[in-house]
Amino acid sequence: QVQLVESGGGLVQAGGSLRLSCVASGGTFRMYNMGWFRQPPGKEREFVASISGGGGRIYYPDSVKGRFTISRDNAKNTVYLQMNSLKPEDTAVYYCAADPTLLRGDWTTWDYWGQGTQVTVSS
Repeated sequence: QVQLVESGGGLVQAGGSLRLSCVASGGTFRMYNMGWFRQPPGKEREFVASISGGGGRIYYPDSVKGRFTISRDNAKNTVYLQMNSLKPEDTAVYYCAADPTLLRGDWTTWDYWGQGTQVTVSS
């Protein structure tokens, strides 16, 4: 099994930036695809970004493409989400996820999850 711990959330003004980090333990990090999901208040969890084990394949939805960047450092067992040009609609609890197979599947099929970190973007 894999344990994931997110950090880096907080309060930021619209147009600002945050970088989220997720540290993994309990597995071979290189073998796992990593993803970020978010859950806005009153809404369902949604896909934000994913990256393959070696970093060669990356996916974003249109809602964040061009603003968010996912990356990973396998030597540090860490995946990052750099968020720029933040908008109020980006406000959500952000979750780190890991799966040995999935890159773009719905959130219910990803195997491992962190506890989440709150991101709030004020107007």
